[in-house]
Parts: sequence; C-alpha cells; structure tokens
Amino acid sequence: MIDINELGARFILGITIGDMTIKVSESALFCLIAAVILAILGIWMGSGLKKIPKGKQIIAESTVKWVYDYTEKNLGAAYTETFAPYVGTVFVFVFVASAFGLFGFRPITADINVTGGLAIMSFLVIQFGSLRYNGFLGAIKELFEPYPFMFPIHIIEKITLPITLALRLFGNIFGGMLVIELWMHFMEFLSNKITTIPFLRAVLVIPLNGFFDIFEPAIQTYIFAMLTVMNLKLAIATHESTDNLRKKDMTNAKRLTPKAFED
Repeated sequence: MIDINELGARFILGITIGDMTIKVSESALFCLIAAVILAILGIWMGSGLKKIPKGKQIIAESTVKWVYDYTEKNLGAAYTETFAPYVGTVFVFVFVASAFGLFGFRPITADINVTGGLAIMSFLVIQFGSLRYNGFLGAIKELFEPYPFMFPIHIIEKITLPITLALRLFGNIFGGMLVIELWMHFMEFLSNKITTIPFLRAVLVIPLNGFFDIFEPAIQTYIFAMLTVMNLKLAIATHESTDNLRKKDMTNAKRLTPKAFED
C-alpha cells in the first residue's frame, strides 16, 4: 500500500563524492529522461524541413500551429510570439510527465516537488509578462486596482496562485495513481478467491490505466496550461486596456480633426 512517503521524492540513486553523498530522486531522474527524449524528438521533427510538408513535418507544423492559435486566441496576437513557446512546452512536458504510469512507472507529476516546480515556473512567467508589458510602476499600480483596499487581497492571490496550481495537478495525478493501486489490490484479492494466479489484476485494470494514464493526464495538462494562460492574460490586462484606450483616443481625435488640418 502507498504510505505518506509517496507524497514527496523517492530517492533511488546515491552518488558519493568524497565525504558527500548526492541523492537522486526518481522524479528528478525521470524528468531528465523526459526532457532528453522530448529534446531529441523536437530536433528530429524539426530537421529536414521542406516547402511542401509531408510525414513528420505535417505533424510538427500542425502541433505548432495549434499552440500558436490557442495562445493568440486567449492572449492576443501581440503576445503570441513571446508566450506561445512556453505554453507549448507546458502542454508537451506536463502530459508526458503525467502519463509515465502508462509504462509502469510512477507519474512524475505525482511528486508534489515536481508540480511545485512547474507552478513556480508558470508564476515567474506570469510576473515577467506583467513587468514587461505594464512596467514596474504599472505592476505595482495593478495591485491597488480597482480600489486601494484590494491590495492585501491581490497579494494573497499572487501568493496562493503557485500553491493552487501545484496542488491541483498533484492531487489529480496522485489520486489517479491511488485509485489504480487500490483497484489492483482489490482485483488481486478477488483472484485469490478463485486461483493463486492474479488474472483479474492483469485484465480488469486496463480500462483504468487508459483513463488515468492517458485521458486524465490530457485533461490535467489542458487545465494547467489554461490556468497559466488565463492568469497571464489577467497580468497583462492593464497594458492591453491602456493600449486599447490609447488607440480609441487616437481614433476619436482623427474623427474630430477638421479635414483642413489633416491635409
């Protein structure tokens, strides 16, 4: 059965250098493996590009186009080039990290340290967007909008954002892992009532694996990316509103300017 130690890192390797021992967790090792695999896959799919796409190039271009369209739809064309690469990385990495159970391993995102790291990354990207497009003073001003007494509420909101992102992803993936393991123990118990071979454990767990190792990771990946994008949109909303207001003022000024002055 799963104990409380499952909530954190499980150390599987120890590297001794002199009197110092460096422990490597299962999650860190699989994160590195996933990153290397995705990097090789990305380099391979991006190599040998031609004007008329075919094969792997069609898949690569369709995937990139979907990510850029999704980012543009939710953030706007002005921010697509800046944030689409991160959004695409979140989609790919979180899904792969959450689907490791399909190969018999513990999902990487079932470790709260991993989901915490991903949440902090998204939080930093959101703050970067706010500072880049609103400026330092604009980001500070945003904390007092729409009323000054909202300042402590905005501070609490910013502090809790990475916590909620981390716990949401961790809770759903870890919960799915718990359900599968409990079901397997139950199937083993029923199998022992008939024979010593746990045949029910091998057969009836397949539908659960399909749901919790494919469908559930896909849902949680989309939710994590969506929450990141939505909070990023809120962070740059001040800049967007100011920019739209400036354009509106220029349009009104042109409409009110006599034609003689325009000439």
